[in-house]
Amino acid sequence: MWFERLARDIGALGQEDGTTLERALDQMSRAAALDVPGCSAALVVVWREVGAPDGSARHVVTDYGASHADLSAAFEHQYTSDQGPTVEAVREMRQVRVGDILRESHRWPRYTSMAVQCGDRSSVTLPSPMPGEDDDRVITFGVHSGRADAFGEDVVAPLTVLLAEHAAVSLRSAGRQADAARETAHMRRAMSARTVIDQAKGIIMHARGCDADTAFTALREVAQRNRKRVVDVARDLVEENTGPQPRTRRAGTDGR
Repeated sequence: MWFERLARDIGALGQEDGTTLERALDQMSRAAALDVPGCSAALVVVWREVGAPDGSARHVVTDYGASHADLSAAFEHQYTSDQGPTVEAVREMRQVRVGDILRESHRWPRYTSMAVQCGDRSSVTLPSPMPGEDDDRVITFGVHSGRADAFGEDVVAPLTVLLAEHAAVSLRSAGRQADAARETAHMRRAMSARTVIDQAKGIIMHARGCDADTAFTALREVAQRNRKRVVDVARDLVEENTGPQPRTRRAGTDGR
Protein backbone atom coordinates (compact mmCIF):
# COMPACT_ATOMS: atom_id res chain seq x y z
CA MET A 1 0.00 0.00 0.00
CA TRP A 2 1.27 3.47 -0.85
CA PHE A 3 0.71 4.80 2.67
CA GLU A 4 2.73 2.07 4.38
CA ARG A 5 5.59 2.48 1.92
CA LEU A 6 5.66 6.27 2.29
CA ALA A 7 5.40 6.15 6.11
CA ARG A 8 8.30 3.69 6.19
CA ASP A 9 10.40 5.88 3.88
CA ILE A 10 9.67 9.02 5.91
CA GLY A 11 10.51 7.27 9.17
CA ALA A 12 13.78 5.98 7.76
CA LEU A 13 14.96 9.49 6.91
CA GLY A 14 15.51 10.35 10.55
CA GLN A 15 17.69 7.27 11.06
CA GLU A 16 20.12 7.77 8.18
CA ASP A 17 23.63 8.79 9.15
CA GLY A 18 24.56 12.25 7.95
CA THR A 19 20.97 13.30 7.18
CA THR A 20 20.53 17.02 7.77
CA LEU A 21 17.19 18.67 8.47
CA GLU A 22 17.29 20.38 5.08
CA ARG A 23 17.95 17.13 3.23
CA ALA A 24 15.22 15.31 5.16
CA LEU A 25 12.68 18.03 4.31
CA ASP A 26 13.53 17.90 0.62
CA GLN A 27 13.37 14.11 0.50
CA MET A 28 10.05 14.01 2.38
CA SER A 29 8.40 16.46 0.03
CA ARG A 30 9.63 14.62 -3.06
CA ALA A 31 8.56 11.24 -1.67
CA ALA A 32 5.05 12.52 -0.90
CA ALA A 33 4.72 14.06 -4.36
CA LEU A 34 5.60 10.71 -5.93
CA ASP A 35 3.58 8.36 -3.73
CA VAL A 36 0.40 10.09 -2.49
CA PRO A 37 -2.49 9.42 -4.90
CA GLY A 38 -3.53 12.58 -6.74
CA CYS A 39 -0.57 14.56 -5.40
CA SER A 40 1.52 16.54 -7.88
CA ALA A 41 3.59 18.50 -5.33
CA ALA A 42 4.23 18.44 -1.58
CA LEU A 43 5.40 20.93 1.02
CA VAL A 44 6.88 20.27 4.47
CA VAL A 45 7.54 23.33 6.67
CA VAL A 46 9.18 23.63 10.10
CA TRP A 47 7.85 26.52 12.22
CA ARG A 48 8.79 27.98 15.59
CA GLU A 49 6.55 30.12 17.77
CA VAL A 50 8.06 33.46 18.77
CA GLY A 51 6.72 36.18 21.02
CA ALA A 52 6.07 39.75 19.93
CA PRO A 53 6.66 42.90 22.05
CA ASP A 54 2.90 43.30 22.50
CA GLY A 55 2.66 39.89 24.14
CA SER A 56 1.18 38.11 21.14
CA ALA A 57 2.83 35.16 19.43
CA ARG A 58 3.29 34.09 15.83
CA HIS A 59 4.91 31.24 13.98
CA VAL A 60 8.00 31.88 11.89
CA VAL A 61 9.56 29.54 9.36
CA THR A 62 12.86 27.95 10.34
CA ASP A 63 13.15 25.74 7.24
CA TYR A 64 11.06 24.07 4.57
CA GLY A 65 11.22 21.61 1.71
CA ALA A 66 9.12 21.80 -1.45
CA SER A 67 9.08 19.11 -4.12
CA HIS A 68 8.70 21.67 -6.92
CA ALA A 69 9.91 25.24 -7.45
CA ASP A 70 6.38 26.50 -8.26
CA LEU A 71 5.09 25.31 -4.89
CA SER A 72 8.05 26.94 -3.18
CA ALA A 73 7.16 30.28 -4.82
CA ALA A 74 3.52 29.83 -3.83
CA PHE A 75 4.46 29.15 -0.21
CA GLU A 76 6.74 32.17 0.00
CA HIS A 77 3.82 34.27 -1.27
CA GLN A 78 1.63 32.77 1.46
CA TYR A 79 4.22 33.60 4.09
CA THR A 80 4.73 37.22 3.04
CA SER A 81 1.00 37.92 2.53
CA ASP A 82 -0.02 35.88 5.62
CA GLN A 83 -2.74 34.18 3.58
CA GLY A 84 -3.09 30.62 2.35
CA PRO A 85 -3.72 27.05 3.52
CA THR A 86 -0.26 26.46 5.01
CA VAL A 87 -0.14 29.59 7.17
CA GLU A 88 -3.74 29.03 8.26
CA ALA A 89 -2.98 25.44 9.26
CA VAL A 90 -0.15 26.46 11.60
CA ARG A 91 -1.91 29.56 12.89
CA GLU A 92 -5.07 27.65 13.86
CA MET A 93 -3.35 24.28 14.46
CA ARG A 94 -5.92 22.33 12.47
CA GLN A 95 -6.28 20.53 9.16
CA VAL A 96 -6.92 22.86 6.22
CA ARG A 97 -8.52 21.27 3.20
CA VAL A 98 -8.98 23.00 -0.17
CA GLY A 99 -11.23 21.34 -2.74
CA ASP A 100 -10.68 23.99 -5.40
CA ILE A 101 -9.00 27.32 -4.77
CA LEU A 102 -11.17 28.90 -7.48
CA ARG A 103 -14.32 28.02 -5.55
CA GLU A 104 -12.82 29.38 -2.33
CA SER A 105 -11.18 32.60 -3.47
CA HIS A 106 -12.95 34.45 -0.64
CA ARG A 107 -10.84 32.59 1.93
CA TRP A 108 -7.50 34.00 0.82
CA PRO A 109 -8.07 36.71 -1.82
CA ARG A 110 -4.39 37.70 -1.91
CA TYR A 111 -3.31 34.13 -2.51
CA THR A 112 -5.79 32.87 -5.11
CA SER A 113 -4.17 34.22 -8.28
CA MET A 114 -0.70 33.12 -7.14
CA ALA A 115 -2.03 29.64 -6.36
CA VAL A 116 -3.51 29.30 -9.84
CA GLN A 117 -0.29 30.51 -11.48
CA CYS A 118 1.70 27.94 -9.51
CA GLY A 119 -0.73 25.09 -10.09
CA ASP A 120 -1.97 24.84 -6.51
CA ARG A 121 -5.68 24.09 -7.11
CA SER A 122 -6.40 21.66 -4.27
CA SER A 123 -4.58 20.62 -1.12
CA VAL A 124 -4.68 19.05 2.33
CA THR A 125 -2.37 20.54 5.00
CA LEU A 126 -1.84 19.16 8.51
CA PRO A 127 0.07 20.69 11.43
CA SER A 128 1.86 18.43 13.89
CA PRO A 129 3.93 19.45 16.95
CA MET A 130 7.45 18.10 17.14
CA PRO A 131 7.59 15.43 19.86
CA GLY A 132 9.38 16.33 23.08
CA GLU A 133 8.59 18.72 25.89
CA ASP A 134 11.68 20.81 25.11
CA ASP A 135 10.78 21.33 21.44
CA ASP A 136 8.62 24.33 20.53
CA ARG A 137 8.57 23.58 16.81
CA VAL A 138 5.64 22.58 14.63
CA ILE A 139 5.66 21.09 11.16
CA THR A 140 3.01 21.44 8.49
CA PHE A 141 2.75 18.58 6.01
CA GLY A 142 0.89 19.50 2.85
CA VAL A 143 -0.06 17.58 -0.28
CA HIS A 144 -1.04 19.69 -3.30
CA SER A 145 -2.43 19.12 -6.76
CA GLY A 146 -2.81 21.08 -9.98
CA ARG A 147 -6.38 19.82 -10.43
CA ALA A 148 -9.48 20.39 -8.36
CA ASP A 149 -10.80 17.85 -5.84
CA ALA A 150 -7.70 15.67 -6.18
CA PHE A 151 -7.80 14.21 -2.66
CA GLY A 152 -10.52 11.86 -1.49
CA GLU A 153 -11.82 12.98 1.88
CA ASP A 154 -12.33 9.40 3.02
CA VAL A 155 -8.80 8.18 2.16
CA VAL A 156 -6.05 10.73 1.63
CA ALA A 157 -7.06 13.35 4.18
CA PRO A 158 -7.14 11.02 7.24
CA LEU A 159 -3.89 9.33 6.23
CA THR A 160 -2.18 12.69 5.83
CA VAL A 161 -2.63 13.17 9.59
CA LEU A 162 -0.53 10.07 10.22
CA LEU A 163 2.06 11.13 7.63
CA ALA A 164 2.43 14.49 9.39
CA GLU A 165 3.06 12.71 12.70
CA HIS A 166 5.61 10.39 11.08
CA ALA A 167 7.33 13.42 9.53
CA ALA A 168 7.50 15.25 12.88
CA VAL A 169 9.15 12.29 14.60
CA SER A 170 11.56 11.74 11.73
CA LEU A 171 12.56 15.41 11.53
CA ARG A 172 13.24 15.52 15.26
CA SER A 173 15.51 12.49 14.91
CA ALA A 174 17.29 14.09 11.95
CA GLY A 175 17.75 17.27 13.96
CA ARG A 176 19.26 15.32 16.85
CA GLN A 177 21.69 13.58 14.50
CA ALA A 178 22.68 16.93 12.99
CA ASP A 179 23.24 18.39 16.48
CA ALA A 180 25.39 15.41 17.43
CA ALA A 181 27.42 15.73 14.23
CA ARG A 182 28.00 19.43 14.86
CA GLU A 183 29.09 18.72 18.45
CA THR A 184 31.50 16.03 17.26
CA ALA A 185 32.97 18.36 14.63
CA HIS A 186 33.34 21.10 17.25
CA MET A 187 35.17 18.72 19.59
CA ARG A 188 37.50 17.63 16.79
CA ARG A 189 38.31 21.25 15.93
CA ALA A 190 38.90 22.03 19.61
CA MET A 191 41.23 19.04 19.99
CA SER A 192 43.11 19.99 16.82
CA ALA A 193 43.52 23.57 18.05
CA ARG A 194 44.77 22.36 21.45
CA THR A 195 47.32 20.10 19.77
CA VAL A 196 48.77 22.81 17.53
CA ILE A 197 48.92 25.31 20.41
CA ASP A 198 50.80 22.78 22.55
CA GLN A 199 53.24 22.20 19.67
CA ALA A 200 53.85 25.94 19.30
CA LYS A 201 54.38 26.33 23.04
CA GLY A 202 56.95 23.55 22.92
CA ILE A 203 58.84 25.35 20.15
CA ILE A 204 58.91 28.60 22.14
CA MET A 205 59.90 26.84 25.37
CA HIS A 206 62.79 25.15 23.60
CA ALA A 207 63.95 28.37 21.91
CA ARG A 208 63.65 30.65 24.94
CA GLY A 209 64.14 28.24 27.81
CA CYS A 210 60.87 29.35 29.40
CA ASP A 211 57.93 27.55 30.95
CA ALA A 212 54.55 26.71 29.33
CA ASP A 213 52.68 29.71 30.76
CA THR A 214 55.29 32.16 29.48
CA ALA A 215 55.23 30.50 26.06
CA PHE A 216 51.45 30.82 25.85
CA THR A 217 51.62 34.47 26.92
CA ALA A 218 54.08 35.09 24.07
CA LEU A 219 51.68 33.45 21.58
CA ARG A 220 48.77 35.52 22.83
CA GLU A 221 50.74 38.79 22.58
CA VAL A 222 51.68 38.05 18.96
CA ALA A 223 48.05 37.22 18.18
CA GLN A 224 46.83 40.48 19.72
CA ARG A 225 49.40 42.59 17.86
CA ASN A 226 48.45 41.00 14.55
CA ARG A 227 44.72 40.75 15.27
CA LYS A 228 44.75 37.03 14.74
CA ARG A 229 43.54 34.05 16.71
CA VAL A 230 46.04 32.32 18.99
CA VAL A 231 45.51 29.04 17.14
CA ASP A 232 46.35 30.71 13.80
CA VAL A 233 49.56 32.17 15.19
CA ALA A 234 50.44 28.79 16.65
CA ARG A 235 49.74 27.03 13.34
CA ASP A 236 51.98 29.49 11.46
CA LEU A 237 54.79 28.94 13.96
CA VAL A 238 54.52 25.16 13.75
CA GLU A 239 54.51 25.22 9.95
CA GLU A 240 57.58 27.48 9.91
CA ASN A 241 59.49 25.10 12.16
CA THR A 242 58.34 21.76 10.75
CA GLY A 243 58.10 22.50 7.04
CA PRO A 244 60.77 21.62 4.45
CA GLN A 245 64.06 23.25 5.36
CA PRO A 246 66.17 24.99 2.69
CA ARG A 247 69.02 22.80 1.51
CA THR A 248 72.49 24.04 2.45
CA ARG A 249 74.78 24.00 -0.54
CA ARG A 250 78.11 22.28 0.17
CA ALA A 251 81.20 24.16 -0.77
CA GLY A 252 82.61 23.11 -4.07
CA THR A 253 79.51 21.29 -5.34
CA ASP A 254 78.86 24.00 -7.93
CA GLY A 255 82.27 23.55 -9.40
CA ARG A 256 83.68 26.73 -7.88
